[in-house]
Amino acid sequence: MPVKAIVGANWGDEGKGKVTDVLAENSDVVIRFQGGANAGHTIINDYGRFALHILPSGSFYPHITNIIGNGVALDIKKLCKELKDIEDQGVPAPNLLISERAQILMPYHVLQDGYEEERLAGRAFGSTKSGIAPFYSDTYAKTGIMVADLYEEERLKSRLQAAVEMKNILFEHLYHKPALDFDTLYNELIEYREMIRPYVGDAITFVHNALKEGKTILLEGQLGSMKDPMFGIAPMTTSSHTLAGFGTVGAAVPPTAIEEVICVTKAYSSCVGAPTEPFVSELLGEEGDELRRRGGDKGEFGATTGRPRRVGWFDAVATKYGCMVQGATNVCLTCLDVLSYLDEIKICTGYEIDGEVSTVFPVPAKLDRAKPVFTTLPGWKTDIRGIRNYEDLPENARAYVEFIEKAIDAKIGMVSNGPARTDIMYR
Repeated sequence: MPVKAIVGANWGDEGKGKVTDVLAENSDVVIRFQGGANAGHTIINDYGRFALHILPSGSFYPHITNIIGNGVALDIKKLCKELKDIEDQGVPAPNLLISERAQILMPYHVLQDGYEEERLAGRAFGSTKSGIAPFYSDTYAKTGIMVADLYEEERLKSRLQAAVEMKNILFEHLYHKPALDFDTLYNELIEYREMIRPYVGDAITFVHNALKEGKTILLEGQLGSMKDPMFGIAPMTTSSHTLAGFGTVGAAVPPTAIEEVICVTKAYSSCVGAPTEPFVSELLGEEGDELRRRGGDKGEFGATTGRPRRVGWFDAVATKYGCMVQGATNVCLTCLDVLSYLDEIKICTGYEIDGEVSTVFPVPAKLDRAKPVFTTLPGWKTDIRGIRNYEDLPENARAYVEFIEKAIDAKIGMVSNGPARTDIMYR
């Protein structure tokens, strides 16, 4: 069976959790393959409303094996809290497998993230201060601590001692903060070890065996194309790769196995990030406030941070690029219902940079100079929630979807017109 990857075409916040939840019903395995607990996926189902931060979105189905892949920044404390929270709301304990090769997001990563933002002050990146950048820095600097290390005490002590020595040089001499205490951290890791022991296993062998057995696998990404550190709006990005291609690393899936890439994008633009982050089609003032209030399920606010999202008109330039670098085979357009109040709707169809208009997404060095070029379409001015057949949408709503499809040069096969998992149409 093919492996499907569900990823974001934009800045994150596109509605990937809902799409994963819908497609998971007919899947056997769901794998989170990158990112940490610094962003959330909102899911509404029969159990209630949930904002998952690190658990895979297949956690509400008893038949699914949910895997936290080796590419994830594993915040053990937040994971265990999330498990308890969903169980407290009546959700049966999910079938969860944590890759023994995943690395652990440590308390000092969170401290370092906050210290660095404080040091940068007005030059800060708008971090969620969840420790993500220091975590991935340590992973690639070969100073991280693997889940498997928790169960080898001498190795754990050696790895932790080396990390503490290095961090204390930074903390005391660069940030002028208190030193870390080895014993406190070690004892905390021993507690973590027991908290996750029932879930830890060889995810790599499990995934490859599942493929041999013809199981259906979903790869679940966090954030979107614009937040990839290489392909996105660097340096205002996350610190792990947000592209479907990273699933071959972060989920241990062979490159030849990924046959479908479903890119999720909103019918308008939204972004959680620093005010200095480039966001070409941004809508400000009362118009922006109105869209933010009406957007999403309960307004446009970050599922993890609670921060107000910046909002704007649909950006076809960014989305076409985002779908291209993801290798989209299908697109899901979410939140179409949100725009039902508008008489006219704008779409950003070009960027003007230094007097020239282009439909090609530029490198970050030029992005700050980009000005939006808009095309205006008529609105449909009627509530479309509850419609299940695409052909039953108002003519102007269908024209809007089809205009976007042509502008982004990618097939829109799914259209979401409400927050619930049943609010979705197929084309």
